[in-house]
Amino acid sequence: MAKQKTDCAGEVVFNTGMTGYVESLTDPSYSNQLLVFTYPLIGNYGVQLQDTESGKIQVNGLIVSEVSSSSHHHRADNILLDWLHSQDIPIITGIDTRALTKHLRTSGTMLGHISSSSPLGINVAAKRNPIPPSQITSHNSHHKQKIILVDCGAKGNILRHLLKLPLHIKQVPHDYDYTSEDYDGVMLSNGPGDPADYTKTIQIVRSAYKQNKAVFGICLGSQIMGLAAGGKTYKLHFGHRGHNQPCIDVKNKRCYVTSQNHGYAIEEKSLPHDWRVSFRNLNDDSVEGIEHANRPFFAVQFHPEACPGPTDTEWLFERFYKAL
Repeated sequence: MAKQKTDCAGEVVFNTGMTGYVESLTDPSYSNQLLVFTYPLIGNYGVQLQDTESGKIQVNGLIVSEVSSSSHHHRADNILLDWLHSQDIPIITGIDTRALTKHLRTSGTMLGHISSSSPLGINVAAKRNPIPPSQITSHNSHHKQKIILVDCGAKGNILRHLLKLPLHIKQVPHDYDYTSEDYDGVMLSNGPGDPADYTKTIQIVRSAYKQNKAVFGICLGSQIMGLAAGGKTYKLHFGHRGHNQPCIDVKNKRCYVTSQNHGYAIEEKSLPHDWRVSFRNLNDDSVEGIEHANRPFFAVQFHPEACPGPTDTEWLFERFYKAL
């Protein structure tokens, strides 16, 4: 077992990707969780800091079968073990992570504790701290069309995709009320935690719906849009994690390979009559996308910006742009 300075606890979740560990470790959606990588060897190509999805490692701890103690890539800025140590993130190795993943798939959501001492008597309740409010920032202000990027824990690649479009982007904290401002559309980002806890964000989105401007949600943003519409969400038995989740477009029956990282889903029967399901997960038939029947509101549970993962659904950013 390799261990850093501190013990840690959290919900144990898994990721099935062969690559992309840098992006996953810095994904705010993994905030305060213990992340299991099912691929046997992690860290062999080191750490490329330009591939991070946020300014720091977001997980509470890392669980792997084997970790590389060196780097074998010309772009590497650091070795994975040294990077974890620099941010005081515990790691446990020598674990049969595939057997652990099968156990999680059978038993469902579990709490875990990485410790060099006995965890008996320690309360490891999965209490997720809210992400620090982002600073209000503006990007590409020379463009006329203005969108609000609601940052609930946005991955860096969401912003990178938006910056490719001729848009003025105002990035605001999740509880910022933008509804009295001049804007053309809203994008709701991914983020950690129970979507029902984002009560102020839900209220603001509900007000934004009344303005009939384009609204696009990703992951947590999708759940928040469903709740703002009057629907309900529920905790998945073991969540959807990984880079290869098949989702079908309900309209044209086309199947996309998607990147996912979420523990909650929208309850289909709770959606109002003027909302419909746009994508479904082919593994469990859960809701992977919703849209309004005649207004420019749509959302997906998977990650069209991927990173890591497939780029099959990047076109959704173009759809959002055309809806403005």
